[in-house]
Amino acid sequence: MRTTATYLFLAAIYSIAVSVSTAAPPNSERIRVILDTDANNELDDQHAIAYLLFSGDAFDVEGITVNRTRAGGGVEQHLAEAQRVVRLCGLDSKIPVLRGADKSFNEIRDKLGQPDFDGAEAVNFIIDRAKADDGRRLVLLPVGKLTNIALALAKEPAIVPRVRVVWLGSNYPDPGEYNQVNDEPSLNYILDTGVEFEIALVRYGKPSGTDAVRATLTEIREIMPGKGPKIDPPVVGRHGGEFRCFGDYAVSLFENIQLHGDPPSRALFDMAAVAIARNPAWATATEIPAPILKDGRWLSRPDNPRKIILWEDFDRKAIMADFYERMKSPRPVSKSIAQ
Repeated sequence: MRTTATYLFLAAIYSIAVSVSTAAPPNSERIRVILDTDANNELDDQHAIAYLLFSGDAFDVEGITVNRTRAGGGVEQHLAEAQRVVRLCGLDSKIPVLRGADKSFNEIRDKLGQPDFDGAEAVNFIIDRAKADDGRRLVLLPVGKLTNIALALAKEPAIVPRVRVVWLGSNYPDPGEYNQVNDEPSLNYILDTGVEFEIALVRYGKPSGTDAVRATLTEIREIMPGKGPKIDPPVVGRHGGEFRCFGDYAVSLFENIQLHGDPPSRALFDMAAVAIARNPAWATATEIPAPILKDGRWLSRPDNPRKIILWEDFDRKAIMADFYERMKSPRPVSKSIAQ
């Protein structure tokens, strides 16, 4: 049963959404982006993909690359889930989805000279798009481990000044975090390059990280059914069933995962990283000398001339409002590139 509190919350969400959607785009030109994802890990990746693909006024999506982390099965399962979501967004004919690394940075790095190294399809795609004749810098949005990104930088250092990396990961300054521990050497490699590097912090259980950008099952059931373009034939979901739009699939994803907190909810970590790439006003940026990881713990390097950006204090209301508005009134990306 819908309570008065539920109606008031939904009204507030839609009120914010209207004001967000009528505002001018945060940038005068669309942002070139590649999303790098472990799409089958939980459910935030899928929402990040849909949000990105429905934000065609803000982004030119060059493609989606995938990798394997410890959960979600093999890299082919991550690839299949990313393809499923792109299909549900009605964009499978426009957005390439490419297989990336199954193993870790250190296991692959010495094989980069081989034509068929692990992750070659995604890594070579990243390099190719970074070198494209376009005056805009390419934004790489990794929302899983950093393996594909680090391999691309290692294979072709000339792309360093041509890309900006915005990574979803880390509990900095605390140790741990899923994306980080899946391939710490790839993070350390990037920290010691000159690439423009930003971290959308996770910070489990703290209000300052993307962990605070959460959705409840009640919200999802109220807002998401029927949202997004309708496709035919339908797509079979990860947990079974057939789906003709992303909104219905989002409900299935939330109904088939463990929820946490009071009220029970799930963080949309990855979607928040897309959001701040779209509108930096939705979080706070702090520049620090690039630290380094040693034995899983952060070591400060205060004299390091190399600087990185940390994003924290995410505006949950504005981000969720914009997400729901994009689901209600999608603006599908239109850029198509030759594969």
